Amino acid sequence: MKTTIELSDPLFEAARQAARQRGTTLRALVEMGLRQVLEQPSRGPRAFRLRKASVADKGLQEAAGAMDWHALRDLSYGDRRR
Repeated sequence: MKTTIELSDPLFEAARQAARQRGTTLRALVEMGLRQVLEQPSRGPRAFRLRKASVADKGLQEAAGAMDWHALRDLSYGDRRR
């Protein structure tokens, strides 16, 4: 089957040179690359993982557990808020 693909000039030149060095055609090189990619299992997007940023159980003041967001913000920023 014939098809047309668009490649950037630098990629096209690098592929032509690689095919020449390997003693093959550009068509064969593209087919090898596609086969290689298609044989690999799909990784899909990686799930987001929040890094552990613990402060050795000393980060939250005991009284803060019952505070609402506004009170926590005021406690966190103090005089720096404004």
